[in-house]
Amino acid sequence: MAIFNNTTVSPSSFLLTAFPGLELAHVWISIPVCCLYIIALLGNSSILLVIAVERRLHKPMYYFLSMLSAADLCLAISTLPTVLGVLWFHAREIGFKACLTQMFFVHAFSFLESSVLAVMAFDRFMAICNPLKYITVLKDRIIMVIGLVICMRQVIYIFPVVLALKGVAFHGGQELAHPFCYHPDIIRYTYSDSWLSSFLGMFLQLYLTGTDLLFILFSYVLIICTILSIVAPKKQRKALNTCVCHICAVTVFYVPMISLSFTHRLLNSTPRVICSILANIYLLLPPVLNPIIYSLKTKTIRQAMLQLLHSKGSRGRQLRRLRGPWD
Repeated sequence: MAIFNNTTVSPSSFLLTAFPGLELAHVWISIPVCCLYIIALLGNSSILLVIAVERRLHKPMYYFLSMLSAADLCLAISTLPTVLGVLWFHAREIGFKACLTQMFFVHAFSFLESSVLAVMAFDRFMAICNPLKYITVLKDRIIMVIGLVICMRQVIYIFPVVLALKGVAFHGGQELAHPFCYHPDIIRYTYSDSWLSSFLGMFLQLYLTGTDLLFILFSYVLIICTILSIVAPKKQRKALNTCVCHICAVTVFYVPMISLSFTHRLLNSTPRVICSILANIYLLLPPVLNPIIYSLKTKTIRQAMLQLLHSKGSRGRQLRRLRGPWD
């Protein structure tokens, strides 16, 4: 993503803002923010690597987990250049085309994560409620088709919104409330009435993420009914434990997203620094916490990671022995 110098402000550009009113503390704020980005990048990359390398993880549940990690990784990469650019170098100006490009990727990967969480709910539903059909229904080919469908779904719905904004005239040099381009933040600076664009964005968010959330809730109603019908308490706990990670991921994603959306569209008097903090939580918290949650709570992932690290360590020791003390 292109980051522009803030010495001159072009009429066809916007000014990014990290934390309004806390500009003097940007250097100190950048330290924890940078650490969170490093955790997000390393954590999601590690999960993708482990699932790709370990054959025992080539199962539907872990394929969907790899989709979630890929969405989180891309979401973090989409905002990282501008966030760190503002905090480190005070590079606040971003061109209109670059802003639209970033907005497209931010919303596309955010909605993609919502769709992946819905698919993961279906995976848990099939595993608990229809275990005999689980392997026969969720074959590798079906999983690939599901992945392509949810990717195309985001592009089909978001791309027309970006194209529509491309033909709209904006007030140049306006200050955004975030260190990245976010649709509800941008449309406030149109010359025309922004009500239609705001309504379109709200409808799109409610349609994409709202239908996903309803599907997740409906799936868990059926899952809970099935778990309660299990007589053995041990099997009940085992079935419920398989859903804990997914429930945490759903909570971490939807609570900040809904809070930010309603803050932007319904609470106009909210301080800008609150909107900025909510936006950073919304885009950073899921990529940071999801790998930690799945690594700590999923024994198979944890064992695979430890085994991969152990094999790399033993391989390194063998190479050092072969080289000898004089190499």
